[in-house]
Amino acid sequence: MKYTRLGKTGLEVSRICLGCMSYGDPNWRPWVLDEERALPHFKRALEHGINFFDTADMYSLGLSEKVTGRALAAMASRDDYVLASKVHFPVHEGPNRSGLSRKHIIEACDASLGRLGTDFIDLYQIHRWDSNSPVEEVMEALDSLVRAGKVRYLGASSMSAWEFSRALHVAGEHGWHKFVSMQNHYNLVYREEEREMIPLCMDQGVGVIPWSPLARGFLTGSRNRDREQKTPRARADGFADNLYFQKTDFQVLDMVLEVAEEREIKPAQLAFAWVLSVPAVTAPIIGATKVDYIDDAVTALDVELTDEEIGRLEALYVPHPVLGHTQPTVRSASI
Repeated sequence: MKYTRLGKTGLEVSRICLGCMSYGDPNWRPWVLDEERALPHFKRALEHGINFFDTADMYSLGLSEKVTGRALAAMASRDDYVLASKVHFPVHEGPNRSGLSRKHIIEACDASLGRLGTDFIDLYQIHRWDSNSPVEEVMEALDSLVRAGKVRYLGASSMSAWEFSRALHVAGEHGWHKFVSMQNHYNLVYREEEREMIPLCMDQGVGVIPWSPLARGFLTGSRNRDREQKTPRARADGFADNLYFQKTDFQVLDMVLEVAEEREIKPAQLAFAWVLSVPAVTAPIIGATKVDYIDDAVTALDVELTDEEIGRLEALYVPHPVLGHTQPTVRSASI
């Protein structure tokens, strides 16, 4: 396994992060693995040297955190792995059960600590931005969790670059702890993050830990132009259908398949190797429903793409609308 620092922090993480949305309650999503079927994935990840694990309170409505916490506690020392979770989306219905108010942030963190069975969360992330909560309230509440010892580092996920920049500025202005990582939507068929967010992260020393580096399986060839879906997740993941079905997406996929065949590696390994080749990327987050998928990601660490191959993989990309989060609506003033 290869390791690197998370942004400009001293925190050392594996170059692969195991995403734990796939583990919890099959009733929440049909492709989710229950605890018994999930355990071999944690075992294999640890055997490979993966020390970075990402979950969220809303995955399987809290059960993913329980499965993740129990599995890691049984297989490794708490000092040897980096545990990340997230807050924003509701686990229960009712007022103040979602968003980023001080009330919800602090209560959600305490609930996550209980489900994870730990005294602290290494990386606590906001799952999305909340335009209904003042930025000062959000950042002060998160800072208080770090100062209370419940959280070690703060991270964020998909949002507009100007929102992220404002949050970093407000935290710095008040002497509060800043976000050290950005978990954003980034892969060969969605590269809009290269316009503003990734340059911002590079400038501010923020680690980039992309979600869906394989485009929720699209870049493995699990979907085709006829909408034939070849895996259980592809058949049940309606969210992916809203992200990856443009004509040009399939042109990129065709090139992935072509280059992978030339290299005699799997398309997933090639697509993962491309994400790893981006200088700003710290550790892509993989979601594995088969143990072999973890092996493929680890193997991709040793795939060195040439400039010519990277050029071919990137050449067919065309601009996309914002996908993966809601962009704030802005009405231009009349001139």
